[in-house]
Amino acid sequence: MTQRTIEPLPYAYNALEPYIDEATMRVHHDKHHQTYFDKYMAAIANNKKLQSMNVTEVLKNLVRVPDDIKQAVINHGGGHYHHRFFWSILKKDAAFKGKIADAIVKKWGSYEKFKEAFTQQALSVFGSGWTWLVTGKDGLEIVNTKNQDSPVSMGKEPLLCIDVWEHAYYLKYQNKRAEYIEAFFHVINWQQVEKYYQHH
Repeated sequence: MTQRTIEPLPYAYNALEPYIDEATMRVHHDKHHQTYFDKYMAAIANNKKLQSMNVTEVLKNLVRVPDDIKQAVINHGGGHYHHRFFWSILKKDAAFKGKIADAIVKKWGSYEKFKEAFTQQALSVFGSGWTWLVTGKDGLEIVNTKNQDSPVSMGKEPLLCIDVWEHAYYLKYQNKRAEYIEAFFHVINWQQVEKYYQHH
């Protein structure tokens, strides 16, 4: 049966307070994410093959997407996939530990140096987009994607991400992206990041 609505958040809307506020989570999940999902479903409405694939598979195989709907799939399928992934890696006060923590320290030298590198990347996104910790043939790396372009379309496996579209933080932080990024580090679900790392 075709999915008709997005999954609920895996926690209460206020679970990430005071770092990410309830009002933002309600609008971000219920309005923005739902709209991406609705527009993605509309884009693939006449394509049985794409309807039979999950959105991750579709984004990994954009060559199979007809040209007339490709940009809509990238924009809205990406928006749906990215937000679903983002909700999964958020949790307050999770400990930085596990094999992923060891790998991060090995690559960047320390948690603080990783945090600094990730923050600089997120601050450098011009306009709307995302910053990701990914793994792939080059090992761990931090990459930016514009708008709703997806790292999975580039052959990379996401482990962690931050949404730096203004709708992700404007209600609480206005235009202070740096404050939002700092707050984000208090709500990373490192246990989930570890699961993604173990299964990549």
